[in-house]
Amino acid sequence: MSTQSFKIDVSPSIGTVSARYTAPGKPVCIFTLAHGAGAGMDHSFMETLAEAFSNAGIATLRFNFPFAEGKKGRPDTPAVAHATIAAAITKAHELNPKLPLFAAGKSFGGRMSSQYLAANPEGNVKGIVFYGFPLHPSGKPSTERAEHLKALKIPMLFLQGTKDTLATWDLIESVCGALKKATLVKLEGADHSFKAGKKDTMSLLVSETEKWVKKVL
Repeated sequence: MSTQSFKIDVSPSIGTVSARYTAPGKPVCIFTLAHGAGAGMDHSFMETLAEAFSNAGIATLRFNFPFAEGKKGRPDTPAVAHATIAAAITKAHELNPKLPLFAAGKSFGGRMSSQYLAANPEGNVKGIVFYGFPLHPSGKPSTERAEHLKALKIPMLFLQGTKDTLATWDLIESVCGALKKATLVKLEGADHSFKAGKKDTMSLLVSETEKWVKKVL
């Protein structure tokens, strides 16, 4: 496994963000891996996921959103987040142009990635993975945040915990059921952070992702 750290230029007005490329010797594909609203790319969840993927033959490009780079509490506007995702997708393709490319993200990072791809269908991106899609605010069940998913023409993988307060199970199940390209994986007892008592949810996330990638490719 090798790791490279560098900066990605987003735009003259937004500036640069930190990024980290983690790859095994012979990767089968590459993921852009966008973090959630509560922590940056170096959060333990993101680091552990990137290392576990490398062991499974998947390269990852983690990156900060500008709000995390500048250590600001409030997440970026969709326009800024989308521009950052676009720059990360371009960089990932440049790093290894022959590798199949997937977009992925934890919570906010996944939702911003899917919004960007719905508005800008990227020929390079083969599919998208959501690690806890934030369907609605806690305690306010609704499905408006999923409307844009209908515009996506690529395979989608949703990994969701049954105790996720940002996506009540019956609602995420009905959303995915209405999307022809969606696969929904149930993590029994897991919350939005994929904590489920003593269960090793990380291994499940990685094995389910690996299985889905093989099917897509």
